[in-house]
Amino acid sequence: MENLVEFRHITKRFPGIVANDDISLSVRKGEILAILGENGAGKSTLMSMLFGMYSPDEGEIFVRGKQEEISSPLVANSLNIGMVHQHFMLVENQTITENIIMGIEPKKRKFGLFPVVDLEASHKKVHQLSLHYQLEVNPRDKIEDVPVSTRQRVEILKMLYRNAEILIFDEPTAVLTPQEIESLLQTIKALRDGGKTIILITHKLDEIKRIADRCAILCKGKLVDVLDVATTSVQHMSALMVGRDVSLTLEKEEYERGAEVLRVDKLRVVSPDHICLVDSVSFSVHEGEILAIAGVSGNGQVEIADAIAGLIPIKSGKIMLSGTDITNVSVRKRIEAGMSYIPEDRHAVGLILDFPLRENLCLKRYYRPPYSNERGILQNEAMAELGRSLIEEFDIRTSKGNDTLVRSMSGGNQQKAIIAREINLDSKLIIFVQPTRGLDVGAIESIHLRINKLRSEGKAILLISLELDEIMQLADTILVMYNGKVQTIKKANELTKLQVGEYMMGVHVEKN
Repeated sequence: MENLVEFRHITKRFPGIVANDDISLSVRKGEILAILGENGAGKSTLMSMLFGMYSPDEGEIFVRGKQEEISSPLVANSLNIGMVHQHFMLVENQTITENIIMGIEPKKRKFGLFPVVDLEASHKKVHQLSLHYQLEVNPRDKIEDVPVSTRQRVEILKMLYRNAEILIFDEPTAVLTPQEIESLLQTIKALRDGGKTIILITHKLDEIKRIADRCAILCKGKLVDVLDVATTSVQHMSALMVGRDVSLTLEKEEYERGAEVLRVDKLRVVSPDHICLVDSVSFSVHEGEILAIAGVSGNGQVEIADAIAGLIPIKSGKIMLSGTDITNVSVRKRIEAGMSYIPEDRHAVGLILDFPLRENLCLKRYYRPPYSNERGILQNEAMAELGRSLIEEFDIRTSKGNDTLVRSMSGGNQQKAIIAREINLDSKLIIFVQPTRGLDVGAIESIHLRINKLRSEGKAILLISLELDEIMQLADTILVMYNGKVQTIKKANELTKLQVGEYMMGVHVEKN
């Protein structure tokens, strides 16, 4: 099989970090090559050089046997290279078609004189392309009105519209539900079977086993090995990726449930267009207990967390925290009452992307001593000290330490920063929504161990996850949601994975 792309002795440095260290790697025509590594291992940096977003400090890139200077994404496009980025590059207030044709707009002449964009012809071409690749979209929809999975389809169609033959996917499943992931993996396989060459940047070992032909493993910027996926175990891949053996199971001690910390009573949440999202939900979480809410995406579980955290209004019901009614108090008062919150959308509500890491790690306590004096002036050294300790304790990989702009960090390290900040608050109640989304297997193991430790310290933990394996592994009590209603609440050891799945699909009904 011929080599379509070759990296020869590629090195890329940023201030304080060597992102890629003398990497030599080839990509074969018509294969799915997975680039596997921890968060911050250098996967995205390497592929960003192939797409022209960075230039290597040392080494050469060959495409179809010819050395190329890929100085910009336009040059990459001219070489039939396309990339779907982890954080989508789309204009929110424009239509799907306008995003796809941006920069290469087909023109016609009005009155034979004035060049105008031929949108009608473009709508038709985008529609035909989406049908051909089974990536159906409505070309006239605005990006701001479509879900994440549709946005990803638009990014893929952008590549295909430009006749890309080499398709780079950067963490493509990080923000998708299990059903959407299944659909995307089938799409990637179909693209490979149709003659495309796929490079898949990921740290999800099960996905690699399912669709990749070969796997290149990076660890701290170095290429560790290139393996045939079919003959390599998940355990071996994970050990190479993190540089040590990783336990894929969690040992849990029997727990002694303490006093009630959170009580939610008949909670109702209604959307702005009057659709009931959460329908009369009641439950409680105690000290030393992990209560996990399971459900297919969109069945009200995230709205429950947002309502408890004070991010969205509730229609009716009551929320009690350690015996105090917090139903109508501000977000700050909830935090001060002893609540930590790791949100689903880390960019919208978890971080301020254009602030440095130091300030993000201090977001919930900057107005209190020692981070602010009696006149309200920030104390930078105290903030820096907090930042340094959390960066070290939670292994947050950065280029400039405290001064690193959060926007420049990998998704996994952004997630670690949020988790570090929220755990450090030492709250009685910690709400985790999708805590390991976008994290590699080593970081997932670390977060699971930390959640288990918090439980043994007597914290009350509310866990919301789309990963059923994560719920079965961590939970003491499982609450299953379907269509905004509670299907069942039981001790985890009284439920099988299959039963939880049935409740999630609404086919297993509780008998009174």
